[in-house]
Amino acid sequence: MTALPQTMTAIGFEAPGGPEVLQARKRPVPQPGRGEVLVAVAAAGINRPDVLQRLGGYAPPPGASDIPGLEIAGTVVALGEGASRFKLGDKVCGLVAGGGYAEYAVVHESNALSVPAGLSLIEAAAIPETYFTVWTNVFQRGRLQAGESFMVHGGTSGIGTTAIQLAKAFGATVLATAGSMEKCQACRDLGADHAINYREQDFVTASKEATKGRGVDLILDMVGGDYINRNYDAAAESGRIVQIAFLNGPKAEVDYRRLMMKRLTHTGSTLRPRTIAEKAGIAAELAAKVWPLIEAGRCKPVIHATFPLAEAAAGHALMESNAHIGKIVLTV
Repeated sequence: MTALPQTMTAIGFEAPGGPEVLQARKRPVPQPGRGEVLVAVAAAGINRPDVLQRLGGYAPPPGASDIPGLEIAGTVVALGEGASRFKLGDKVCGLVAGGGYAEYAVVHESNALSVPAGLSLIEAAAIPETYFTVWTNVFQRGRLQAGESFMVHGGTSGIGTTAIQLAKAFGATVLATAGSMEKCQACRDLGADHAINYREQDFVTASKEATKGRGVDLILDMVGGDYINRNYDAAAESGRIVQIAFLNGPKAEVDYRRLMMKRLTHTGSTLRPRTIAEKAGIAAELAAKVWPLIEAGRCKPVIHATFPLAEAAAGHALMESNAHIGKIVLTV
């Protein structure tokens, strides 16, 4: 294979700020450590945590690259000591704790997966962060079962479009909230049984109507704030709420009596700080249970727009506009 360069183009920023602080710069090509592979990046997904990092609110975990980007797809071009799962030239997608917005990135082999048959590298780059997040929160922590009802807030986000498809594929009745009729229709097109325009409807009332007064068995929430109380109202007895973000803020005045009276479970998690071994466990379950669904065409990442790596700022601006439906991806 062609000798690897010493430097690469990567996206970084000197100080927190708006999308315009993201600039292309030269950085050393990273070297794969034990159990890691070096990937020539073809595409990298943009996610909300990248925006938070750019704003100064979500620092990389110790030892992680300061380059933004949590998911990549590309070609394996070097193997670290002990790495044997992939060979040079393999097409992979992977979950990284940082470093995705670059021409090269390292990923632990256990946190990488072969690109599903039938998907492009651009589509594959839109998988890891959202699919890992949805799987661990909806199916591991949330324990969603066939025949239950499931509601996701932000149904047209990357997380939302993924959650709708996977919950439906595993036999749930799916409710989704979104902020326009166009976005509600997109949720229905992806398989949602009920789409609730939160600007025109009260999602508590609408979800109770959709479940014939019973309430929702599992709610995936990335909004927080005043949604916490309302989620407690919308949940069924013994229902579960899984918190993955706080777009409306992490603080709220909450009436916890409903938590007790309805025997609710309110849990949550973050993905980036989890150990390589924990992420490897999620990857293994995805390979066994979700990759066959993707390869059968029963679910796939929804790509709203792509931008060249050097135009990462434009990708962030689009994400902050909330005009997108699905994922925004950088191409290298």
